[in-house]
Amino acid sequence: MLYSISHLAKRFNVTTRTIRYYEELHLLHPERSESGRRLYSKGDIARLKLIFRGKRFGFTLDEIKEMILLFDHDRSGRKQLERTIEYGNMRIEEVTHYIHELEVLRSEMDGLRDEFIKKLNESGEESE
Repeated sequence: MLYSISHLAKRFNVTTRTIRYYEELHLLHPERSESGRRLYSKGDIARLKLIFRGKRFGFTLDEIKEMILLFDHDRSGRKQLERTIEYGNMRIEEVTHYIHELEVLRSEMDGLRDEFIKKLNESGEESE
């Protein structure tokens, strides 16, 4: 079964321009009808799912493209899995670092808030 660009745009809640952009990057390879309309396959839908999942996890489009294209060159999927694990480990490290930074920030904010509450309470006692 083949799908129109508007069908994919609605299904993934994106603009048709977004889908055409992924085609320009050679991430999608739609067929063309006799009238020139783009017709997308189930394979294109699977690629879109991978693209959006990759973006959600913070991968760049270049990384996503590399991971997707690896499957085209190695149908066993082994190279794709190896690269995905490599990129995944890098993202996990980045996220772990970011979580640590947020925990430090929260601790600092908690300390300042507590300090401000203490000052507020002290200033209220002095005005009585």
